[in-house]
Amino acid sequence: MVISNQLFIIMLTKKRILFIANEMSPYLELTEFSEIVNRLAIKSNEAGFEVRCIMPRFGSINERRHRLHEVVRLSGINVSIDNDDYPLQIKVASLPNARLQVYFLDNEDLFKRKHIFHDDNDEWFEDNALRTAFFCKGALETVKKFGWPPDIIHCSGWMTALIPLYLKTYYKKEPVFAHSKVVFSIGSASFKESLGPDFLNVININGSLKEKELEPFKESNNLAMMRGGAAYADAITFGAEEVNKKLVEEFGKVRGKKVLNYNAASDLTDYLQLYNDIAK
Repeated sequence: MVISNQLFIIMLTKKRILFIANEMSPYLELTEFSEIVNRLAIKSNEAGFEVRCIMPRFGSINERRHRLHEVVRLSGINVSIDNDDYPLQIKVASLPNARLQVYFLDNEDLFKRKHIFHDDNDEWFEDNALRTAFFCKGALETVKKFGWPPDIIHCSGWMTALIPLYLKTYYKKEPVFAHSKVVFSIGSASFKESLGPDFLNVININGSLKEKELEPFKESNNLAMMRGGAAYADAITFGAEEVNKKLVEEFGKVRGKKVLNYNAASDLTDYLQLYNDIAK
């Protein structure tokens, strides 16, 4: 079979992009960004990127309706958090109207609940810090299991904010992430509660991270998650019109980072340009 030079170059230069989000349409829609993640994944795929997506398998996601099934070849992963091991179950579905795979990270104790972050009485789950650390570390362990080195990892949603931190510290010597650039989307405030007084201990992987590395997360609230994710990212996007003013002042212009400001009229090509710029 003869391959043209042009096609051969495209095959050699095709970039891989991984979307990690705590919500994505049509599976879970908590904010406007769930639809944007869906559109970005499809548009990136159409633009020639090789695309995969990862999100939590919250109990409210209907497995039968969305045709989720377990990925047996990826089973057997245990995620170590705060000196305890938690089994990770990985399920997959095809994004409707697109040839894209979405991987769902599950754990019976942490995610099989009727509600997302609050119980029947609208009380904040006390283990949301643990659930967040499990999801972020589990997502990176899943990529290692794939053996699929992403050129770009786009994190959106406060629950993904630990991923830039982990990539620049605990996982920085992992070959699969050697050339990965991280985009973090700052969104609007989505919770008012605290992640608890032990949050920094919970997210500190086996005590391997330094106090200075955890500093951006010390307030253990929504603002701290957005600040921490942005601080360790290679590029920042503002994914909502209503963003905390402190974050706009702090990250609106950052030397050494690509910044994409919010544009309600965007057709998302500015995101594609950002991906291409940082993946060079």
